Amino acid sequence: MDCKITRAIDFKHEPVAVVLTDQKPEKAKQFKPGKWGCVMFMLAAACKGETAVFDRETFGCHGGGTGLGFGNQYKNFPGGEDCFSYFLSVGNSQWETGRQMEETVKQFLRPETLDHFIHGERYIQSPELVKDFISGLPITDIEFKYVVFKPLKEIRPGQETPAIVIFLGNMDQISALSILANYHRKTNDNVIFPYCAGCMSIVLYPLSEAGSDRPKAVLGLNDISARVYLKRLLKDNVMSFAVPFKLFCEMEENVAESFLERGPWMELVEMGETKKDK
Repeated sequence: MDCKITRAIDFKHEPVAVVLTDQKPEKAKQFKPGKWGCVMFMLAAACKGETAVFDRETFGCHGGGTGLGFGNQYKNFPGGEDCFSYFLSVGNSQWETGRQMEETVKQFLRPETLDHFIHGERYIQSPELVKDFISGLPITDIEFKYVVFKPLKEIRPGQETPAIVIFLGNMDQISALSILANYHRKTNDNVIFPYCAGCMSIVLYPLSEAGSDRPKAVLGLNDISARVYLKRLLKDNVMSFAVPFKLFCEMEENVAESFLERGPWMELVEMGETKKDK
């Protein structure tokens, strides 16, 4: 798929299309069933030209399964939602059931995850607030078997349609995308920036927006853990900008004769921050 936005903004990393399908792509990267993995690993692979696929057995972690649209996988977290609520906040060492679960899970959790299970990731202040966080998520269970990440340039128009297009960019490029998402709308609130897991910001929230008459783009990667993984792989400091396909098409039509052809943007490009060799 040709992309005017890509040509105009000149991203260092290839935009990624998210495709929901019942057909498993051939030779796609995939986590092993039941084995841990982070969705960011597959996002990085797709940015580098590979195709990745997830299903209900290979989403990598409970947050990843939820973030990819495979229902509320926090219910399947060791100890259920209650233990997850302590995991994301103060740690399971803070309550008796959690301490008992520690003995059960230590044999199969990675050392890093076990440490978080015991002492907490501390991303939300309390277990009670984590439960509010979960209840506020746009959790969905998609009707398709697979979620596929692939380079946008490999999308075949007329044969497949992305649900979402994900851009990874520096702050100049994110600024340009934010302006373009608002460029043709009567309101100036067409980009949201929810706190959530990195996978939720690139799939779950954009999928929720896709069902709207006026879908919004989702700025993401305010998840510090996801940033660590992605920065290790891409060696770059980026934010994500996930666009429901309807909005993507609108933005595509507005590239010509927009600010992307005017002086301030050209000056930013000349200053070097948006160049691929940076």
